[in-house]
Formats: sequence, C-alpha cells, structure tokens
Amino acid sequence: MGQVSDHSETPVELPAGWTTKVPDLDDLPALLRLRAADKTPFEGSGKVDADAITGEIAGPASWTRQQLVAVDPDGDIRAWAIAHDRAAGRTLVYLYVDRTITQAAEVAAGLYAWLEEQARAMAELRGITESHLDASPFADDTVQREWLAAAGFTNMRTWLHMSRPVLPDETVPPLREGVTIRPVETHENGMPVAADLQTVHQTLEESFQDHFNSYRESFPEFVQRLREDPGHRWDHWWLAYVDTPEGELPAGSLVASVLPANAAGVEGTYVEYIGVNRNARGRGVAKGLLHAVIGDAIERGRDRVSLEVDADSPTGADGLYKSMGWVTDYVTESWHKDVTV
Repeated sequence: MGQVSDHSETPVELPAGWTTKVPDLDDLPALLRLRAADKTPFEGSGKVDADAITGEIAGPASWTRQQLVAVDPDGDIRAWAIAHDRAAGRTLVYLYVDRTITQAAEVAAGLYAWLEEQARAMAELRGITESHLDASPFADDTVQREWLAAAGFTNMRTWLHMSRPVLPDETVPPLREGVTIRPVETHENGMPVAADLQTVHQTLEESFQDHFNSYRESFPEFVQRLREDPGHRWDHWWLAYVDTPEGELPAGSLVASVLPANAAGVEGTYVEYIGVNRNARGRGVAKGLLHAVIGDAIERGRDRVSLEVDADSPTGADGLYKSMGWVTDYVTESWHKDVTV
C-alpha cells in the first residue's frame, strides 16, 4: 500500500506565542462559550446543546472529525476548528473564533489553511484526488464571510432555517387517497428493521441525486452520522408509499430528531431529512410526511418543529413549508472551495 502523507502535524501559522492542541473534555466549558458567542447575534439565543458538543469532542461524532483549538499566550482557548469527513469528496468545515481578540483575522487565516490540509488528508485516505470544502456561515455574519473570502471560498447558496409552532389542540388532516405513511418497523427488542432503514436511505439518495451539493453517502456512513446526534431516535423515521398499477411502492421518507428543551423546558422536533421520489411528486407525499411529524410532535407534547431548506430549491420546498405555517428564524449560506491532493 502506498504511503499516505501525514497532514495532522501540519504547522499552523498563528500569532507569536500561540499554540494548538486537540480538544478534550476539560475544554468543554471554553468550547461551549465559543459556540454560544458565535450563534447569539444571529439566532437570538446562546443556548448550546452540551451533549452534542461533548459528542464532538469525545463521542461518536469525534470519529469522523479532525479538530484543533488555538490557545493564546495566557493559556486561554480562543478558537476551535473542525473538519468533518462528511462523504467521499466532501468535507464540512467549521471555525469558531473569539471576536474580542485583536488577532482574530490572523488566527482565522491560519486555521482555515489547516482545515484545507485536513480535507486533503481525508481525500487521500479515501483514495481520491480532490475534496470539496463546505462552510456554513450565518448570512449576516460579515466577519466570517470576510475570513472565508480571504481563504479562497466562494458563496454558493442560501439556506432558510425555519420553525413552526405546534399547538396541543390542532388536528392533522388525513392523507391523500393512495398514499400510506408509517414509522420504520422495529424488532421486539426495539431496534429498527434493516430493510426499512435501507429503504429510507435509498429514497433519500434518489430524491436528492440532482440536488445542489448532493454527494453520495454509503448506507453505513448515513446511519452512523445520524446516530451521532444526541437527539437521534429510531422512532422518528418514517416511510411513505404510493399506490400504483404495479402495487404499493416506496415514495419518500422523513428522518427527524429531538430538539433540546427551550427556555420554557419544552422539547421540539427537528426534520433532518425529507425526500420524495421524482415520480411520486405532486401526490401529497411531502405534506403527508410533514403532517406525520407534526402529529407525532403533538402526541409527545412538543411545541415546535424546525427544519432547514435550500432557498433556491428547484422543488419550491420553501413555499410548501410557508403554506403549512413555517417561518424563517435565521439564514445561513454555503461557501465552497475545491482542493486537490
């Protein structure tokens, strides 16, 4: 087997006296503060899921991520960089920098260069020659956008982060005739039936194959990544079927997770994925899946269902969500950069 270059020890260009290290659980308070400070101006809340951050540092989510924190001369963590090996040829990158320091731009430049090297290393380990870096700054974050532009990234897309209130006394309309929706089946021990999980994965891959920024993700990668989320639940997976002359055929699927309790102590539901096969569109499948997750949230006593949608989706999904009561809370963007090994 050919030798693979060691990118993990790539020197990081930072201000004099600064150092770097891989984060551990002792760094959790500092990383929570960085993440909260990053989101508060744009989401209106600094609430951060500590379980999710813990999973990124020392849980299953850490297995597919390369991470580094930047430490100032006084020993304080001032930045956190993450490269997530999302799929073959695709690396998600995240950077959180303390905006109060005077060297913030210099620190950001050094860490974005390091993230680029991690993307190259991930591609090399997969036996491919290029990787697509994908960053997701808030649309109103002019500082992060400037850092990305300086690092060679290009703004490609806009994403709406939407939520819909769930009222305990609302009713869910019936499905359109010829459409069936059911949860993924489970065995007696509560574990999901493999065939249903594979059908969910297949329908989502088919639904998004011509969508912007879609990358093929193997079934094991897909399941492992979703299970990394502390809010993951097997009973939040649904399958949709439509009647055809050939019989009942898979038409779409929805995967959701649990949102942590808000200030009022009430949990919510988050739609991780919803996809409808091209040949089943226009038959009420998407609405049926959304009503299924809304009905489930009502039964569980939750107060909201949230999701993310491409503002330029060719299916006009944002229009459907708006018609069903979703409103935009905040907006992010996709900034991309392609690198070769």
